[in-house]
Amino acid sequence: MTEITVKTIEMSPAIRQFVLHWGDLGGQWGVNRSVAQIHALLLVSDHPMTAEEIAEALSLARSNVSNSIKDLLGWDLVKRVPVMGDRRDHFEAEGDMWEMVSRIVAIRKTRELDPAAAVLDACLTDVKADPASSETAVKRLSDLQELISSLNEWYDQMNKVPKSTIAPLLKLGARAVDLLTPFIKTKKEKE
Repeated sequence: MTEITVKTIEMSPAIRQFVLHWGDLGGQWGVNRSVAQIHALLLVSDHPMTAEEIAEALSLARSNVSNSIKDLLGWDLVKRVPVMGDRRDHFEAEGDMWEMVSRIVAIRKTRELDPAAAVLDACLTDVKADPASSETAVKRLSDLQELISSLNEWYDQMNKVPKSTIAPLLKLGARAVDLLTPFIKTKKEKE
């Protein structure tokens, strides 16, 4: 009988700090700490890892690792990877950082922003129909609805722009505003 060994990952202090910090950030973003730590570990791992390896490396219960991996699979941030000669599931993180962030943003938009926008639309309709509502309430909810609508439109537009085009735009930063200012002024003058 062939025994399959578990590769123990030795984390350097810097990697350990990254994994712990990513876990803390996950907690601040509303993601379970273990899920975020597992994601961080897989992100920096140079090989696909089994749930057993992950559990050992992070000193987590195997059941916690299994549930956390299900979450990460649901977010499409990790995938199962076959390894020759080993029937266990192995996992690796999405290696393209742009793709990873794009998936996170898309899921958060779907789970959080879209439902919030729907509730805001319903509230605004009700507030406009309620004679007891103040003009201030109507105005501010309308402004918020317009902002969320603009953000949704911007997201949809940016989602269609190739990564190779977005990266240089992001690097421009505030200089992009300087470049666009003459066009923005011209458009406002026409209105």
